[in-house]
Amino acid sequence: MALKCGIVGLPNVGKSTLFNCISSSKAEAANFPFCTIDPNVGVAVVPDERLEQLVAIDKPKKVCPAVVEIVDIAGLVRGASKGEGLGNQFLAHIRETQAIIHVLRCFDDGNVTHVEGGVDPVRDMGIIDTELQLRDQESIESRLVKLEKQARVSNDRALKHSVELLQRANEYLLQGHNLRSMELEADDRSWLLEQQLLTIKPVLYVCNVDVSSAAKGNQYVDAVRAAVTNETTQVLAISAQMESEIAELDTPEERAMFLEEMGLKEAGVAQLIRAAYALLGLETFYTTGEDESRAWTFRKGMKAPQTAGIIHTDFERGFIRAEVIKYADYVRLGSESACRDAGKLSIEGKEYVVQDGDIMHFRFNV
Repeated sequence: MALKCGIVGLPNVGKSTLFNCISSSKAEAANFPFCTIDPNVGVAVVPDERLEQLVAIDKPKKVCPAVVEIVDIAGLVRGASKGEGLGNQFLAHIRETQAIIHVLRCFDDGNVTHVEGGVDPVRDMGIIDTELQLRDQESIESRLVKLEKQARVSNDRALKHSVELLQRANEYLLQGHNLRSMELEADDRSWLLEQQLLTIKPVLYVCNVDVSSAAKGNQYVDAVRAAVTNETTQVLAISAQMESEIAELDTPEERAMFLEEMGLKEAGVAQLIRAAYALLGLETFYTTGEDESRAWTFRKGMKAPQTAGIIHTDFERGFIRAEVIKYADYVRLGSESACRDAGKLSIEGKEYVVQDGDIMHFRFNV
């Protein structure tokens, strides 16, 4: 599915280094602002223990994991909303993504310059938030000019509600808040998301720490967590430097030994990719057998016909039914035939809401 997370932050906070670790691309990572001008797009494989278990059971000829697209967007600076740096271009790139990974510098190193002169992740967060809020205000005010004019000569309730919603959103922004923390009905939130406003997008904060702080964080991470208590969001502490060292190791055994020595259960990149996947509202269903085990990505809440269409449009157009096995039953019983014999294969129709982890087989006719 063509959904993307954009990595944003001030210059020199470790965005490109982190991006190189989580994707198959290699962005230039240099110690000067704007070393990433065009957004680099990478595809990251989603770590999936369930798929590994299905592969162990079915021993397929081919394995296809789920992936998520990550976009490395060049460093924003103070004044970006007014075109400072390459602000207009960068803000447009953020608009094209569906979620934001906000990288904050949470390490001290005199050899790595900071555009604001010193390390203060809460201040840095505020700079980015302010620039995005200002751009949203500009977008809303421009839209209101048109919609208010239409509403004055119309009795369309939906139009008048849109005007009222934008006015509320603008007032909230003027108070210095991000729209994602605004109390909204589900339909209103969906509508604002459709307007491609920047601060309504879900966000994940990634604190780039020094190697010694990777396991437990530091005072900078604590300050970030305290600053976002009013937002429903996640804060991860990751050492981009350490992740780049892990990426250079040749075997899983070497990586596992390195992580154990550092007091970590898994690489920070694996946590980040899973968090990005969830941030986009994505879940996974599976098809599996001797030919192929595949993880398919779908939007949470999708029904069976739409989910079938992810495999092929004919599956949705000619949908008859879905045969569903729960992952836990498949692993416990060991095969589709065993699940069928045990009565653990259910027949579902067009209204079935697909669940994360479902093992699916679709019947269709076109």
